[in-house]
Amino acid sequence: MPSDERDIVDHNIFDQLLEMDEDDEDRSFSRDIVINYFEQAETTFASMDKSLTEKDLTALSRLGHFLKGSSAALGLNKVKASCEKMQNYGNMKDERGNGSISADDALKRIASLLDQTKEEYKEAEEYLKKYYGDI
Repeated sequence: MPSDERDIVDHNIFDQLLEMDEDDEDRSFSRDIVINYFEQAETTFASMDKSLTEKDLTALSRLGHFLKGSSAALGLNKVKASCEKMQNYGNMKDERGNGSISADDALKRIASLLDQTKEEYKEAEEYLKKYYGDI
């Protein structure tokens, strides 16, 4: 697997999810989780866009935290990392959760990061759709 695919999906985590499938060919359990993730991510991104327009840093932090957890459960490394940064920026901290930044700085960082996160999500979505072949 090329390194860029390893950056998209951590198979140590994703493979644990696959082990829960009762039927290795059908993969209905993990497929349903992935489909649910797609739906959650799209809804969350819409909420993030609205919260950014409203300059609601608290909501952006909460939404970043939510999508971080969902992404981590599937092993989606890039999305998880970007959502963690968004969570920190929403708390007016730097990307590592340290120090203090202004609300304006946080909003600027989130605006840029949100576009990046959506691109990372699209990469993960394409990878997972290719993996399952029919979703």
